[in-house]
Amino acid sequence: MRGSLSATWNRAFALLGRVSMYRLVFLALAAIALVALVLSFFQLVVPDPGELLATLALLAVVIAAVDAAAQRIARLPWRIESSLITAFILLFVLRPTLEPLGLLGVALAGAAAAVSKYVLVWRGRHILNPAAFGAALLTVVSIGAPDLGASSWWVGTPALAAPVLIAGLVVLMRTEKVRVVLLFWVVATVVALIRTFVQYQSLGIDIDPGMIVSQVLWASPFLFLGAFMLSEPLTLPPRRWQQYVVALVVGILAGWPIPLGEITLGQERALLIGNLVAFALAVRVAVRLTLEARRPLGPTAVEATFRASRRFRFQPGQYLQLDVPHHRPDARGTRREFSLVSAPEDLPTVRIAFRDGGGGPQSTYKRALAATAPGDALPVTGVWGDFVLPRRADAPLLLVAAGIGITPFVSQLRHLRRSGERRDIVVVAVAPALDELPYRDELEAAGVPVVVATRAQPATLPAGWTWAGPGRLDAAGLERAVPDLSARRAFVSGPPALIADLAPALSRARSLTTDAFSGY
Repeated sequence: MRGSLSATWNRAFALLGRVSMYRLVFLALAAIALVALVLSFFQLVVPDPGELLATLALLAVVIAAVDAAAQRIARLPWRIESSLITAFILLFVLRPTLEPLGLLGVALAGAAAAVSKYVLVWRGRHILNPAAFGAALLTVVSIGAPDLGASSWWVGTPALAAPVLIAGLVVLMRTEKVRVVLLFWVVATVVALIRTFVQYQSLGIDIDPGMIVSQVLWASPFLFLGAFMLSEPLTLPPRRWQQYVVALVVGILAGWPIPLGEITLGQERALLIGNLVAFALAVRVAVRLTLEARRPLGPTAVEATFRASRRFRFQPGQYLQLDVPHHRPDARGTRREFSLVSAPEDLPTVRIAFRDGGGGPQSTYKRALAATAPGDALPVTGVWGDFVLPRRADAPLLLVAAGIGITPFVSQLRHLRRSGERRDIVVVAVAPALDELPYRDELEAAGVPVVVATRAQPATLPAGWTWAGPGRLDAAGLERAVPDLSARRAFVSGPPALIADLAPALSRARSLTTDAFSGY
């Protein structure tokens, strides 16, 4: 999981990390729908209460039925939350109605969105956003049958701006897509303002600039489109710069829709074009990993070794998302992210590591993962992440890890050793005791200076290793252990609390990249 520096952000991230993405998005959309229902009684939104309830009920039934049938055929676990998320998004994109033909159009859009999850895929991943595809299809069909309705984006109304903004920020904090969506929103807003002023001036109409700015900011669907549709991980490319490119393309098209016959390339059509750009930038990974062996890494950590069904591309420091289907998953769902321990040169062997909860409470995912046996195959739904070393080999680096947070650094150090590349690296490893430090043998083989922060001073240390001193490692201790910290680019992997504790010292580094996690 990716984090940021501020202590408040890290605490919020840890809290949100306890809820699965499906559950969080579902709750956020349900909250907006509840607000919209209340507002509809006072005629502050376009639909009335009956239209809202009838349209939502129809969407939920149609999409859930199609999902259930398709997942039964494909022998996949049925995720009701996924069906409801698609239903909620379409509720806000389409025009709610009680008219029979309009409801038929709503059902068509819902069915098309659900089917696209299983038809418009590449190696197990979505090519197009399902809700955007369903809405776009209905818009095209409505050219010849206008009574079926079309996308209306009624969610873009001042009365819903605050709920969408708050709920959207919660989701974006969890997905770490705040900057990507902010870029989209700024581009879409600026382009829309320019388009509006140009069109009014060309018509010779006097306008109130303040009114136009207010309308674009709070009466457009950009907030919703960015927070709940553009940010969908399954249709975004893996690297941050690629996500910025997609955000830029969608922002331009959403802000200035290009006419194409009787429709325009705006809103959901803009998102579909962005999805295609994302697909072209990075064809997604979908492989199956067959468990070969497990081994303990100490009293609190376990390594799992898999064999990949095919070779796939990743950079040392990136993470994969592993799906472990199981009966009655808890709120966090059936997917988790794990940093890759192995290097690209190790393929088709793939290694990950995770903490063993011991006798404490365990998530259903952790129990299901522990129950897998050698020979069991698990799907990987993607590889993501920007926690990679800089391209400049002469940049001095500081790698700080706590416990199992050492895993991305093991992959990076192993890659450097296998490729013969030498870099100026200092590793700071935090662990209760030296014998509880995971991958000590890999760190020794890397031949880089290592500072260990343990409760008690180790009796012996490998050559080139030093002890950070007594007590919990804090910012002052880090500065003493690494006197040239300000000349190094810092990478930190560990729990949010560690990042917050070391923040004063880390702020002096040339740059800072963090890799916070909240457990699984």
